[in-house]
Amino acid sequence: MKRIRIKQVRSWIGKPIDQKRTLKALGLGRLNRTVEHTATPQILGMVRKVAHLVSVEEI
Repeated sequence: MKRIRIKQVRSWIGKPIDQKRTLKALGLGRLNRTVEHTATPQILGMVRKVAHLVSVEEI
């Protein structure tokens, strides 16, 4: 499967609680933190939900 690298580029302060929980579930929470995940439909759906807060690149 493909792997993706997700980096948080914007703060979650002032965002709805579901977006904060999605960032935490992805392993993010601080600016410039980077995590790698397998590109499953569940992960891609979570990334789509917080796309305005993160940057994504394929590995």
